[in-house]
Amino acid sequence: MQYTVAELSEIVKQHNEWIKDSSKGKRADLSGANLSRANLSRANLSGANLSGADLCRADLSRANLFRADLSGANLS
Repeated sequence: MQYTVAELSEIVKQHNEWIKDSSKGKRADLSGANLSRANLSRANLSGANLSGADLCRADLSRANLFRADLSGANLS
């Protein structure tokens, strides 16, 4: 699945709400997503599901991926 910049921004926003309080927001599920060339710099995606996502050439500088599921993700 491919997301628009606005959709991806909303997913990250909801994920950050979930990190602060798991009864609010929603854990980011970007499994299988086409995130190639996406700007995820400084995004807090700790605990997010990125399994099978295409992160080829995505900007992950200063992104927090602590405990994110990156199984099968393309990071090349």
